[in-house]
Amino acid sequence: MTFTNLLVFFLSIQLLHGLGTWRLYAKAGFKSWQAFVPIYNAFILMRIINRPWYWVPLLFLPVINLIMLPVTWVETCRSFGRNSKLDTFLVVVTLGLYLFVINYSTDIRYVENRSLHAKSTSGDWVSSILFAVVAATFVHTYFFQPFVIPTSSLEKTLLVGDFLIVSKVHYGARIPMTTIAAPMVHDTLPLLNVKSYLPKLELPYMRIPGFEKIERNDIVVFNWPVDTMMNMYYTDKYYYKPIDKKTNYVKRCVAVAGDTLEVIDGYVHINGKRNVLPDRAQLQFSYLVQPKSYQFDAKNMRELYGITDPFGIINRQNTYKFMAISDGIIGDFKNNPNVEKLVRDIDEPGKAASGIFPNDNRYPWNYDYFGPLYVPKAGQTIALSLDNLPLYERVIRVYENNDLKIEGNTILINGKVANKYTFNKDYYWMMGDNRHNSQDARVWGFVPFDHVVGKPVFVWMSWDTNGSGFGKIRWERLFTTVGGSGKPVSYLIPFLAVILGWWGYRRWKHRKSI
Repeated sequence: MTFTNLLVFFLSIQLLHGLGTWRLYAKAGFKSWQAFVPIYNAFILMRIINRPWYWVPLLFLPVINLIMLPVTWVETCRSFGRNSKLDTFLVVVTLGLYLFVINYSTDIRYVENRSLHAKSTSGDWVSSILFAVVAATFVHTYFFQPFVIPTSSLEKTLLVGDFLIVSKVHYGARIPMTTIAAPMVHDTLPLLNVKSYLPKLELPYMRIPGFEKIERNDIVVFNWPVDTMMNMYYTDKYYYKPIDKKTNYVKRCVAVAGDTLEVIDGYVHINGKRNVLPDRAQLQFSYLVQPKSYQFDAKNMRELYGITDPFGIINRQNTYKFMAISDGIIGDFKNNPNVEKLVRDIDEPGKAASGIFPNDNRYPWNYDYFGPLYVPKAGQTIALSLDNLPLYERVIRVYENNDLKIEGNTILINGKVANKYTFNKDYYWMMGDNRHNSQDARVWGFVPFDHVVGKPVFVWMSWDTNGSGFGKIRWERLFTTVGGSGKPVSYLIPFLAVILGWWGYRRWKHRKSI
C-alpha cells in the first residue's frame, strides 16, 4: 500500500465513521459535522463515551488498534443504552457497522454520566486483561522486545540460550507494516503453526526517529532480508513475507553504509584497516586438532576451554575439527599436553566456496577471503556494469523496488539505459564472531536499514540446555548488559532489591490508607 492508497483508505474510513455516527454525535449534544472531521472526531467520541483522550492515539496505532477499535465500538453502544450481549456481539462481528443501525434508529437515547465500572467480576477481569494486553503490545511494538539467541554465531559475547531485551528506541521504532496481526507474536502462532498475520492492508515503511545511528561493531537485531520461511519450520523460495514478519536475526554490524569491506585470512578489514572488535568480543575459528594419543577426550577439552558452540566437534580419524576455538583461548589450547598439532581450518584465497554471496563465478570468494566490496550508502552513486551488477542486483531490484532487465550487454532500470546507479537507502554488513559457523552477510549480502529491528541492551535470562536442574541457569549472566567494556556484571541483586522495595512501599501505602 502506497502513501496515496493509505490516505484514500484513511479518508474512506473517516467518511464511513461519519455516516454511521453523525446522529449519535447530535444526540450527545455535539454537532453532526464533527463526526466527519478526521482525528478531531475521535477526541469528540472519547468525550461522548466518557473515556480519556489518550485512547485516541491508540486507535490509530497499527496492531494496538485491533484491540482498541472493538472496545470503542462496544463503549459507543453502551453510551446509547445498547448494553445487551447481543448488541456487543453484533457490533464486534460486523466490525462496527452495527452502529449504523443504532445511528438511524428512531429511539436513540444518550446515557449521560453512565457508570464505567464493570457490572460483574468477569467483566472486571476482561477489562483488566484488555488493558494489560494493550500496554504490553505498546511496549513490545514501540519500545522493547524480548528475543532469544538461537545460534552460536556471536559466541562469547552472546550465548545460545541468552534471553535479550532489544531496544527499539535506539535506532527508532518501526511502525508495524502488517496492520492485521496477533499482538506480541512474530510470524507464526504458537502450537497452531500458522501465520500470525494477514498480508493485506500492508503499510509503507515508516520509522520513528531514534537517538543514535548504527555504528561499526554494534550488535544489531534485524529481519533476515532473504527470508522466505512460511513458518519457522518450512521454507519456500517463492514465499513472500512482509519485512516486519521476516525471521529475526542477530549479528554484529562490521561495516556501515559507505564502507569498503574485505575479509583477509578470516579477519575483517574496513577501508583498508583491520577491524578492531570491542574487548568483550572474541573471534572464533575452526581448528583441526591432532591429539598425541587415542585417549584424547575431545568432550573434556571442549568443557575445559569453555567451547559452547552446539555443533561442537567433528571426529576425522584421529584429527578432530573443533568448530569454535576463540582467539582468547587458542594459546592455552595449543599448549595443552594432549595436543600434538593445531591448525586453523581456513579456505584458500581465490578458491570459490558454494553458497557465498554473490554466487557468481566472477567473484571467487569464500568465508575467509571475501571482497573488497562497497557497502551502499543513500545518495551515493556508483558506476554500474555487468561485472559489478551481481553485487547490487538484489539491492536495485528487491530492496529499492526497481524494474531491472539485461538486454545483451545493456542494463535497463525502469526501462532506461543505466551505466550508473544512485542508492536510495543505507545498507549494513552483518557478520557473526563465530566466523566458521555463522550464516551471515557473506551468504546473503546486504541488510537495508528498513530491516533493522533494534539494539540488544541486556540479558535478562540465560539458559544452558547442557546443564541440569538449577545448573541450567547461567546465574552470572542474569541482568548483564550486552554493551560496555570489561567482564559483564550481573545487576540481578540490585534489580531484585528495587522490586522488593517497590512491593514494600505499595504494602505500606495500602496499610496507611486503611
